Amino acid sequence: MAMPQNSTAENGFCFGQTLDFSHPSSPPGKAGRTFGTPSGREACGPLLSNGTASSGVPSPSDSCAEPLCSTTPGEEENQYHEGIKYESADGEELACGWGGFTPGCLQLFNTSKGVLFFLCVASFLQGMTVNGFINTVITSIERRFDLRSYQSGLIASSYDIAACICLTFVSYFGGNGHKPRWLGWGVLVMGLGSLLFALPHFTTGRYEVRSAAEVGICGENQSLPCTQAASSLSGYRFVFMLGQFLHGMGATPLYTLGVTYLDENVKTNYSPVYIAVFYTAAILGPAAGYLVGGMFLNIYTEIGRETDISPENTLWVGAWWIGFLGAGAASLLISIPILGYPQRLPGSQRYTVMRVSEAHQLKDGSHKKASDPDFGKTVKDLPRSVLLLLKNPTFIFLCLAGATEATLIAGMSTFGPKFLESQFSLSASEAATFFGYLVVPAGGGGTFLGGFLVNKFKLRCSGIIKLCLLCTMLSLLAIFIFFIHCPNMPMAGVTQMYEGSALPGGHLNLTAACNAECGCLQETYSPVCGSDDVMYYSPCHAGCKKVSENSRNGKKVYHECSCVENTLLPSFRDAEAGKCTSSCQKKPLLLFFMFVVILFTFLSSIPALTATLRCVPDSQRSFALGIQWIVVRTLGGIPGPIAFGSMIDKSCLLWQDQCGEQGSCYIYQNSAMSRYTFIAGLVYKVLGSTFFIIACVLYKPPPPESAPGSADTSENGNSDLQEHKPSLPAEEDI
Repeated sequence: MAMPQNSTAENGFCFGQTLDFSHPSSPPGKAGRTFGTPSGREACGPLLSNGTASSGVPSPSDSCAEPLCSTTPGEEENQYHEGIKYESADGEELACGWGGFTPGCLQLFNTSKGVLFFLCVASFLQGMTVNGFINTVITSIERRFDLRSYQSGLIASSYDIAACICLTFVSYFGGNGHKPRWLGWGVLVMGLGSLLFALPHFTTGRYEVRSAAEVGICGENQSLPCTQAASSLSGYRFVFMLGQFLHGMGATPLYTLGVTYLDENVKTNYSPVYIAVFYTAAILGPAAGYLVGGMFLNIYTEIGRETDISPENTLWVGAWWIGFLGAGAASLLISIPILGYPQRLPGSQRYTVMRVSEAHQLKDGSHKKASDPDFGKTVKDLPRSVLLLLKNPTFIFLCLAGATEATLIAGMSTFGPKFLESQFSLSASEAATFFGYLVVPAGGGGTFLGGFLVNKFKLRCSGIIKLCLLCTMLSLLAIFIFFIHCPNMPMAGVTQMYEGSALPGGHLNLTAACNAECGCLQETYSPVCGSDDVMYYSPCHAGCKKVSENSRNGKKVYHECSCVENTLLPSFRDAEAGKCTSSCQKKPLLLFFMFVVILFTFLSSIPALTATLRCVPDSQRSFALGIQWIVVRTLGGIPGPIAFGSMIDKSCLLWQDQCGEQGSCYIYQNSAMSRYTFIAGLVYKVLGSTFFIIACVLYKPPPPESAPGSADTSENGNSDLQEHKPSLPAEEDI
């Protein structure tokens, strides 16, 4: 392995401390070869003909053409460069295993690729459970345990609350501790949270359908009793909140310590690619959660028991709990190999030797405190660690930019399906499927592509921030597509008048002469599409008197609907269950530009994360990610859905009536929804662009002489450092 060259006139480096160049193929207990050298010329020993020191074992500088050490003791201090870290193993065990059990077969996985695989599985399970299963089954849980919307909202928020509470503690102490152990125990706690979340299914009685209240047709008894009394089952919300709290605790190390552990154990150039693969797995998890969770919801919750209701019935409760059992068991299993990894991987120290510091340089020089090996080991250093990060303007504005992006991501992931459902008149399942088709290639592809671009162009910190700014500006331009919207499908009594009845401005009028004798209730919302391509609130509100089933698609067809106008065939007045199909010509254009917005939003995520890791001292990387996650969740992830939801609710035309109380929104005005979505997207994208600009302007890189091998390191990293960098074995590159 060729040593990095000195930029001075000296021949090479002289190491005044023990250097450990560990090799992955070393047997357990002998993970690396250590070269102990006292200071001064005497440390060099007898020189061979090629100028290297004779040590009796292969030297890490065999490929050097210059002597390893040719300085006098007085010149030794000048050989240390600020950008390179020299560490010693001090007899540290680098074998993979648990305690004294370190079988040779396990060492095959004791590589950066092995760690990446297990961390990807863990992040996939986390994304599938928290962002997939939870969002998929929340409606079924509300129905099964008689929960209100705000109660299910508290269940969802418990994850972020737990993460915010634990982030400072985990990132600070875990960053200076044994990261794989923190990661392994975290995944184990996450698995216990999933099992606890499924527990209420087994501790409650069987699910009994209290009434088989089908949506009636005209002339039938429309009475529907209101049940205002709170059910005792609602107390199980605290069990769900505790399960989510454990999810949040367990996932905290994953996206702080997991990222820094990968970054520390691979070459600097390949770190963005590894992190991108890791985050891509986390994005694919929710997609799998939606698909698998939706499949389980088609199974009745009481497995093995027959029921006369179908999944389309509003009283149906699917097997919501199966996914949590599987994810919990898988998390417990995957935590075992993660717990077996060493504090650092064999061979990782050669990457530490090559690493060039790109930390932001503070004017008062206080950033040098973080280079003290004893800094950050105790609680006393916690305030100073926080102060150092707060004095780093690049880090602060990267956090704020991340918060604005997180607000958009959280808001769009929550209400994106609702937007598609309203614009294109889709069912909830169809909208979720469409949105999944957008998010998986755009989100997953953008995440991986962002890491690839940083690696491909060898971008340094300033260049990475500029890439983030470019992506944000491009997505800002694509946001203007929300000026376009699809018109609402006509709905009698909501968007247009019944025949012969006036529709007061801003008020509903669901009763007309054609259904006045039917006694329809507003509580029973079940839209039907008439043969006149007009939607009606329910079969009763359409004046339908008979019902049958369509043999082709299994949908109910209602006949003799007095409110349906059919000028061609007056006797053919039918209506089919479900919404009318939208024929909006702008659908492909809207979907394409939504894809572009999602792509460039996620494309900047890994570069922004890489810039955060590089603009802070190495010893503060884990803690910096923890603080960033707190800022992102507090300012973005938690309020994001609330802000988007409040804006979108302003465009509601038809609210649910729950025994006189306002429930959720049934029908939105598409033009208003597009307008509010555009305003929210524009505001947050402009803020994100501004924060990236400020971060780039205020970033102060280390002086060029801190980079070994070159005094003219370019901003984008195309420097002589690439030429003089030690050549590592190909199998360890990526």
